[in-house]
Amino acid sequence: MTPRDAADVPLGTDADETVDDGAVLADAAGDSTGDQALADAGLPAEGATPGRSARRAPARGSLAHRLYNGEAGLDVVGKRRFWFRVTAVVMLLCVLAMVFRGFNFGIEFAGGTSLRVPAESSQLTTVREAAEGAGAEVSSAQVVGGNSVLLRTEALDADTEEAVVAAVAESVGVPPAEVSPQSVSADWGGDITNQALKALLVFLVAVVAFLAVRFQPKMAVGAIVAVLHDIVVTAGVYALIGFEVTPSTVIGLLTILGFSLYDTVVVFDKVEENTKDLSKSARSTYGEAANLAVNQTLMRSINTSVIALLPVAGLLFVGAGLLGAGTLKDLALVLFVGLAVGTYSSIFLATPVLAELKEREPEQQALRKRVLARRAAEARTSASGAPRGPVASARRAGGATSTARRSAVAVAERPDALPDRPDADVQVESPESVQPTVRSGSSTPRPGQRPQRPGQKPAQRPAGRKRR
Repeated sequence: MTPRDAADVPLGTDADETVDDGAVLADAAGDSTGDQALADAGLPAEGATPGRSARRAPARGSLAHRLYNGEAGLDVVGKRRFWFRVTAVVMLLCVLAMVFRGFNFGIEFAGGTSLRVPAESSQLTTVREAAEGAGAEVSSAQVVGGNSVLLRTEALDADTEEAVVAAVAESVGVPPAEVSPQSVSADWGGDITNQALKALLVFLVAVVAFLAVRFQPKMAVGAIVAVLHDIVVTAGVYALIGFEVTPSTVIGLLTILGFSLYDTVVVFDKVEENTKDLSKSARSTYGEAANLAVNQTLMRSINTSVIALLPVAGLLFVGAGLLGAGTLKDLALVLFVGLAVGTYSSIFLATPVLAELKEREPEQQALRKRVLARRAAEARTSASGAPRGPVASARRAGGATSTARRSAVAVAERPDALPDRPDADVQVESPESVQPTVRSGSSTPRPGQRPQRPGQKPAQRPAGRKRR
């Protein structure tokens, strides 16, 4: 250290007693998951009085402003029973749709015959009617490549297939040799289905293992519940709409699982940050800290979902709807529904399930009792008007008016905050101010003074003794 650096460092008693009021207030109020953080996010504190919560709540702005600043105030975890009921009803409807309506399996899964004939998009209806008139049951007809029509029918025998090829070729004015028939067995679709199920099982096992090691087992349970919800709801909507199930549908279904888990892991990472050492500080309950994490990551989830949904919506509504690209609608529908449902499950299902499992633990139940007891004591203290501690006063705006009172440092250690003549509990006097008290002709000797006989002056020595 150079002499110049040493000169810049404050030394002595005055430097030791120097206090930065701003740093003290920031440290005292820097509670990332406590009462003030809940009030800033517009979230209710469990056990807090309504008047106290309303007094500490921030000013409410527009919805977009509150979402951007993490102040939306959505009580997702506190009202988790409501979201559980909504999710159960939606999943029940999807299961009923799959059972009673069923899926419209494509030729790759059900088996059948496909015929491709050169034709314009305006001739699509003519080609389909010609194939049906020849005895074929057409399951789908679509324009592919802009200059061909693809027909899919049930499995045809040799004679029926020859008749259909001739009828289709005649309807568009081309020779039968330009019509390309192709038979597909249902075994191929069965193999694809088995491979997809194996991939899904391996995926779920890997996800459970990763989340259990990286976070904790209960977070893995919440994530898997959200993933299964996404699969069931997406499949139910697909069955309800009646779109054809193709290999593209299977690919899209496996794709949405990764997106759902990505959003869930982001929320869980914030939950872990807010609940770290929560039992030691007793700042808030586990449910409140998890709910705060959901609101703090809400805007990120919305932005991610919107950015992902925009191109998928273009494929579904523009490509398949307006341009008639039928090969895109199978993939676009499953992606669109899966992304939207995945956003819902990561916010309203995964974290509430986690909070429900965690708050059943004895440790979290004991924490909840301590937090509620602390808030009840603070409410009684505020109602009685008793003075509060320096740290508690620093966290509450308006608790003290002076800078010295808002500091967490003891007032006795701050000479600038002491009054001119402090009122001490024990009065201390200087030696010069101490006077002997005469009681019955005797005085009480001061410390270090020899005993005196009655009537003897302080400087007089006893008679009969000589000084040597």
